[in-house]
Amino acid sequence: MDKFFSNNTFVIDEKIEVFKLSNAYKVYDGQGQEIGAIQEHKSFFNVILDMFLSDSMMPFELNILNADGKRIAQLKRGLTLLRSKVRIFNEAGAPIGSFKHMFSLVNPKFILMDNEGREIATIKGDWAAWNFEITDTAGQRIGRVDKKWDGLAKELFTTADKYVVNIEPSVTDENQRIAIASVAAAIDMILKEG
Repeated sequence: MDKFFSNNTFVIDEKIEVFKLSNAYKVYDGQGQEIGAIQEHKSFFNVILDMFLSDSMMPFELNILNADGKRIAQLKRGLTLLRSKVRIFNEAGAPIGSFKHMFSLVNPKFILMDNEGREIATIKGDWAAWNFEITDTAGQRIGRVDKKWDGLAKELFTTADKYVVNIEPSVTDENQRIAIASVAAAIDMILKEG
């Protein structure tokens, strides 16, 4: 496992761009040191398709990069209509799990599954979809995602968001750490970029 995922706190800060063809995020540790990035890879076909379809329906591919620019994990979603399913891949490109967006009238909810399709955690958001609690199947909190407010001007005039992801130190499974660290960018792409 890359040392990137040994952190318990990640600050995911979406870059502000005037004409944005793809999403990009800087990633910091709990002390404010930049430790990597999350970059959306968009094919030419997806750029063209983006002109005709809502972002909430568009497929996406996010690459999680360490400080050296090496891809250490990847998130992929295909074309979707109602509920998203985001697949998670490790550094070698092997599938390790997925997030599944569940139908909910008020609070957004996701199920985190291992590669065999077994539920390993639930991700529940507040009514505004800004703060999320991640609990294992026994109901114990294993992580949290909180929106960090970044000033009135940025909040009013951009769609760029900043999130703080906290992973409980008791989480030692490498695949779970990768999945929890990836939650904020996946949620931002599913719920906020549309």
